[in-house]
Amino acid sequence: MFEKLEALAARYKEIDELLSNPEVLADQENVKRLARERTALSSTVSAYQEYKRVTESIREAWEILKSPSDAELADLARQELDVLEPKRRSVEEKLRELLLPRDEHDRRNTIVEIRAGTGGEEAGIFVADLHRMYMRYAERKRWRIEEMSSNPTGVGGFKEIIFLVRGEDVYSLLKFESGVHRVQRVPITESSGRIHTSAASVAVLAEAAEVDVEIDERDVRIDIFRSSGPGGQSVNTADSAVRVRHIPTGIVVQCQEERSQLQNRNKALKVLRARLLDRARREQESKIAADRKSQVGTGDRSAKIRTYNFPQNRVTDHRVGLTLHRLGEILDGDLDEIIEALVIADRAERLKKAS
Repeated sequence: MFEKLEALAARYKEIDELLSNPEVLADQENVKRLARERTALSSTVSAYQEYKRVTESIREAWEILKSPSDAELADLARQELDVLEPKRRSVEEKLRELLLPRDEHDRRNTIVEIRAGTGGEEAGIFVADLHRMYMRYAERKRWRIEEMSSNPTGVGGFKEIIFLVRGEDVYSLLKFESGVHRVQRVPITESSGRIHTSAASVAVLAEAAEVDVEIDERDVRIDIFRSSGPGGQSVNTADSAVRVRHIPTGIVVQCQEERSQLQNRNKALKVLRARLLDRARREQESKIAADRKSQVGTGDRSAKIRTYNFPQNRVTDHRVGLTLHRLGEILDGDLDEIIEALVIADRAERLKKAS
């Protein structure tokens, strides 16, 4: 571990020297790349410098204890060790966490897809609830939202809704939302007052750049049609809606949010790239399926991950066994406690594997 830390510290120093070089400063793209690398290293290097300061102070305290000529000074050294030893362990644990390999997609923007599952119209309404929850969470994080595609129902719900989230570390937090979300409540469409269970699936995809996924035009079929709203009625007199089919995989993406055919085409291709990147990533991860089963993170999307129980004002995340009795606040976007618990559990699992 310490050899790697020394190498990172040396690289950090090298970047500082490069950023003070006039020849390097003339290339703005290179400056941006170096600045991003420096920012990524700063927390680890700062923690390592603190670790070295603490260990040096511990060494000095032990040197004092080896020559017990001054009893008062020896007592001070013992008191200092009582403080420094726990601090050293704490900083060392922090360094182990910082050295964990980071998901290369964590800093990317994210495409979120929410689809109605079992439960008929109520499932569609639940999709709208989840959509609003993520909108409010994004507002709290100061992220930006761009609607990509939606398929509304006639009672204020959605069969499917897709949106792009832009901001800092979006994927690192939202990736834990992939899976089946279940709701238990009396539907507004139910007159007898019985509690129903409905479900919606959430897929969280890291946004893919064109360089990540190259799409051969011969592998894509693009159909143009007229946009429609709930019930199938036309909402646009122009043929601007776009359906993109990726022939090798059978993936189909449809976008009709914009009035421009070109804008809908670009949005559909953006979603297609994200799905293809996610597909390739999951195929790679399936080779280490045994490890995936023991992880908290972005596992099988068919797995039930969370239940929202209205009669008991309860939200339970089944992966970490966390139950909170403040359903209204959570549906209003207060997801921090849940996501933090998932991040901590995922980190602990990866630390266990690394040790």
